[in-house]
Amino acid sequence: QVQLVESGGGSVQAGGSLRLSCVASGSTYSSICMAWFRQASGKMREWVAHIDSNGSSKYANSVKGQFTISQDNAKNTLYLQMNSLKPEDTAKYVCAAEEAACRFAWGDPSFFAWWGQGTQVTVSS
Repeated sequence: QVQLVESGGGSVQAGGSLRLSCVASGSTYSSICMAWFRQASGKMREWVAHIDSNGSSKYANSVKGQFTISQDNAKNTLYLQMNSLKPEDTAKYVCAAEEAACRFAWGDPSFFAWWGQGTQVTVSS
């Protein structure tokens, strides 16, 4: 079992930046895929990015070059650095984890067993 707690959300004007954090606790695994998803009001959950235990990462086209996913294994913390934020980035951002390599994820929420509660990001124009 893995528990995930996100923080770092808030309100920001367009063009601003935020860094989200997701602290993991509980069981540890040698291979784990961690990801960020987001869900805007009235829309489906959308995969944002994921990162493997070895640091290999992948991004959705909508955030490529704008967001950076990273992790600090010593702190059991996943990060999402979000720059040049736009109103369309407004959503609840949720981190997820699964004991497997990310190459099997395909951005599918059903791949991930563990989820945080999310942190709200609101970008105003």
